Amino acid sequence: MFNEKMNTYLFYGLLGIVVYILIYNILFYNPILGYDALAHNAYVDYLAMYLPKTFNLPDQINTREFFNPPIGYIVPSVAQVICRNIIDSIDYVRDCKPVYGVATQIFQSVLYVVTIFINLYTLKIINNSKKIVNFSYLILISILAVNYRTISMIRGEPYIIFFLSLFLLLIQKAKILEFEFSYKQIIFCGIVIGGIALSRQWGFLLFPPLIILIFSKETIDKFKYIKFWTLSGLLGFIMSSWFYIRLYLNYGTFTAFNMNSNGFSLTNQPLSFYFPSLENISHLFSKPIRPYLDNQFLSILYSDLWGDYWGYFVFTSRFLDFGRGQELIGDYLGRVNLVSLFAFLIIIYLYVKANNTNKNKFILKYINLAVLSSFIGYLIFTISYPVDSGDTIKATYIIQLFHLIVFMASIHLEKLKRSNEKFYNILTVTLGLVFVHNFQTYLSHFPQNFYESYINDILLNLIVH
Repeated sequence: MFNEKMNTYLFYGLLGIVVYILIYNILFYNPILGYDALAHNAYVDYLAMYLPKTFNLPDQINTREFFNPPIGYIVPSVAQVICRNIIDSIDYVRDCKPVYGVATQIFQSVLYVVTIFINLYTLKIINNSKKIVNFSYLILISILAVNYRTISMIRGEPYIIFFLSLFLLLIQKAKILEFEFSYKQIIFCGIVIGGIALSRQWGFLLFPPLIILIFSKETIDKFKYIKFWTLSGLLGFIMSSWFYIRLYLNYGTFTAFNMNSNGFSLTNQPLSFYFPSLENISHLFSKPIRPYLDNQFLSILYSDLWGDYWGYFVFTSRFLDFGRGQELIGDYLGRVNLVSLFAFLIIIYLYVKANNTNKNKFILKYINLAVLSSFIGYLIFTISYPVDSGDTIKATYIIQLFHLIVFMASIHLEKLKRSNEKFYNILTVTLGLVFVHNFQTYLSHFPQNFYESYINDILLNLIVH
């Protein structure tokens, strides 16, 4: 059914749709609507205030996002500096917000496309393929709604998945060379490690697997392996440690956060956090939006992966009289969760098969361990920082986990194209149907003037009362 030529057409057709989605969201989504957007904007405004003469980072009194590394804020800050030197205004901070918001979205959209192609190139090496075209990977990564929401906001996570794509490529190339000493490889790896560390703190969850793999049978020359990663890690440490030392000196911890930790204890969270009730499971497929699924780890994570549980993108659950069709969004997202079960089961099946049938591939061992460390590390975080509403449970925060899973799943799906074409066709058609059904979750449904209307209403109410 899908020969090589057809797969190529499908690949470029789907890529065109993805680009359309990214452009649509640039045109119709204001980043000020994103998670903790006012605090992220305050970070940008503070950083930009001192550029280009000095590089000063905000403290806790300037923004509640003070604990974030700076990479995600550099592009919007530079855009604000350029903006204030071009426009005439009595309030440069206010008037440059839309400019640097759009500039960030454009840059992060391009970065996302580049990320996809880096992963395609790495998969080409792993699969011993002659072409970079890989519909298997593109359809799997494109059905995850969390990607489009994350790219549209001012955040550090788009940079994590970018550096992660480079990291996977460098690990694969280093393994091919059996970790032979190479200044070029070590410098590149060190820069990528530093880039991950300076994107967001979640990135540190990608590093423990490298330590565990010292004991892998795949690591033939352990001395070369340790030397390679020690030197690369040292360079990454030199690049990024200044930020975390700063956190320690100012707040007494290398991993500061805007909440106080309760310490890790399973009793921090109620039983429903770990095991949802039957009533809440029914909400998963009927009304998967807040306040339903109250503080349930897996239920919220699943709903936010495929839909928009918190209402920061497809709709806003705070103001149902704004936007388009929010009164029906819960029903639609319930169907999205139900239909996405097919995609979810396919991805898990492909991931498990890739893990079982490619046991001797070093890169897959790394991915498997990175998936575990990312999931466990994030779970420990949500338990250590309990919030009754479940506010710390967002798919965007741990987007690296889903990219790793899909990357590995695509390896077996591509293998099926050669070994079992009929089964491959069934799976890709199913994934395509899920993509079509879930399409509205990839697009922002906020009207362009939402934020302005919201502010005007607040001001009007203040005047009236």
